[in-house]
Amino acid sequence: MTAPGAMQESKKTEPVTSLAVAIDQVHQSFGTHRVLDGVSLSVASGKTLAVLGRSGTGKSVLLRMVIGLQKPDAGSVRILGQDLNGLTLDELGEIRKRTGFLFQHAALYDSLTVEDNVAFPLDHHRKGMTAAERSERVNTLLAEVGIEGSLKKMPSELSGGMQKRVGLARALALNPEILLLDEPTAGLDPIGSGEIDDLVLKLKEERHMSSIVVTHDMHSAKTIADRLVLLDKGHVVIEGTFDDLKRSDNDFVRLFLKQS
Repeated sequence: MTAPGAMQESKKTEPVTSLAVAIDQVHQSFGTHRVLDGVSLSVASGKTLAVLGRSGTGKSVLLRMVIGLQKPDAGSVRILGQDLNGLTLDELGEIRKRTGFLFQHAALYDSLTVEDNVAFPLDHHRKGMTAAERSERVNTLLAEVGIEGSLKKMPSELSGGMQKRVGLARALALNPEILLLDEPTAGLDPIGSGEIDDLVLKLKEERHMSSIVVTHDMHSAKTIADRLVLLDKGHVVIEGTFDDLKRSDNDFVRLFLKQS
């Protein structure tokens, strides 16, 4: 069997000027466990990259690096042309405003209504907005994700799919240029998963955002991503289109596709 990670296939680089995200030779260990071992990947402006792999392969760690919540042991992470290494907290904060994050379980504040959850980033980063402007913005965001009638509901009153939509509306509040999604269809039935996929595609078309999607859902990845990257044992095994993965003769890639 070909050793996973021994060869990275179908790697096509984009011009640096067109990259929204560029991760170069990042290494990350937790104690003696090496999670990422020289991983490089990039996301072109306006494109969606799906990051696949078994549990514990560092997919979510990569997302935390992109938003500056995790600093790599070595290597660089460039967001919208800026190297996160060495940025001040204020400079990093400005980058984060341009990056929306949908957490795996939506991470809504249980004590806040849907309206207040979505308004949370506006309250902290758009202090000059009037109450009327804030309300109009929240209504627009909720309409965009298809749940405009749920303003006064609490998170506990919503289904898993609706919570994901609220989380997505909140992630879009500051008009980010990059959207990060951690397992957006996890825990949803096929209909709910399809609705989230359709919503992500709609946002991509209308907002022209760059996105990184961490997922175990191969159908979702195939549906929404321009390119896919498969990680194993800290390495990129293959990066390319879904057809590139299907054509691969790498044993791990074939096994992963078969079991997905």
